[in-house]
Amino acid sequence: MAKHMIFGAALLLGFATAAQALVGPSHDEAAAAAHTLMLLKRDARGSSFCTASVIARDVLLTAGHCVTAPENLRAYWPGGDLEQKALAIAVHPLYRADATEKRVRSIDLALVRLANPLPASFRPIPIAWDVTPAVGARLQIAGYGLTREGDARSGGQLHGGALVVREPLSQILVWAKDPANKGLGACTGDSGGPMLTQDGGALVAVTVWSQGSGAKRCGDLTQAARLAPQRAFIEDTLRGWGVR
Repeated sequence: MAKHMIFGAALLLGFATAAQALVGPSHDEAAAAAHTLMLLKRDARGSSFCTASVIARDVLLTAGHCVTAPENLRAYWPGGDLEQKALAIAVHPLYRADATEKRVRSIDLALVRLANPLPASFRPIPIAWDVTPAVGARLQIAGYGLTREGDARSGGQLHGGALVVREPLSQILVWAKDPANKGLGACTGDSGGPMLTQDGGALVAVTVWSQGSGAKRCGDLTQAARLAPQRAFIEDTLRGWGVR
C-alpha cells in the first residue's frame, strides 16, 4: 500500500475539468467555500499547492509540510480574483519533515498569517476543541486536490465528502475511510484541508496524508492531525500575533 504527503506536485492551475471527487464519489463543496482556500508554495523544488482553512480574518490553518518561507507562500481562491501574500508562519515545534520515512512522531500543523485580512465573504471556521473522534463517527472532508489520481488537470476545484473514523484511535491523529468503500479520500493537493464535524460546522483535524491500495496513493485511507490536543500551540500563536 502506498502512502504519501499530499501537497500538490507540479503546479497545475488548469483548474478542474473533473466533476467527481477528492478521489472517489465526492461532491462540489459549496458550503466550505467561505472558509477554505488554496495555499500556493514556491521553493527550490518548484511549485505546489495545498488546502487551508480560515480560522481568523487574516490567519489560515494548514499542514506543516505545506509551508515554506512567507515570501514563497500565497493564499489563493480559484473561484474569484483573490491572491494574498503571507506575512508570517508558525510551524508546530514537533513537526518532523522526515517522519513518514523514519516512522517517528510528528505534529504536521502550521499557521499562516496573511498580510491583509480576507474579504468579508470569508468566514472563520470554529475549532471543535471538545470533540474526541470515536470509531465509526462521521466526519466531513474538503480540499482542492486532484479528483483523478495522477491527472494534474483534475485539481483546483473544491470538493468534499463524508468519511468515518477507523481504528486505531490516537491522541494526535485521526484515520478515516470511505464508509461505502468506493475509494473516497484525500489526494494530492488536499493536504492542510479541513476535517470537520459531521454537520460541517467546526474543525476537528487537518488532513496530512493519504494511502491507497495496490499501486494507488489515494482513496483508501485519509490521515489527519487532531486539533484539540494542539490547542495551546494554536492559541499561543494567535495571541502572539495579536489575533483574537
